Amino acid sequence: MTGSMGRVRACGDNAAMESFFALLQKNVLDRRSWVTREDLRIAIVAWIERTYHRRRRQVTLGRLTPIEYESIMNTQATQAA
Repeated sequence: MTGSMGRVRACGDNAAMESFFALLQKNVLDRRSWVTREDLRIAIVAWIERTYHRRRRQVTLGRLTPIEYESIMNTQATQAA
């Protein structure tokens, strides 16, 4: 087992992951019981790709969601053409 990469008492290390897993549990895991692991895996991947990544603001995109960024870039590309 490998310990945390951060320093002792660096509470920001796990905050992002704790937030992510809380959302995952609320929006996927606690919604219903899962018959197989494969059904659960598909539901988790679908939630991440369809909901989480599309709504989460990303620093690399200038604090925009991917949907907002794509609409801005598509508008600019259309105007340039």
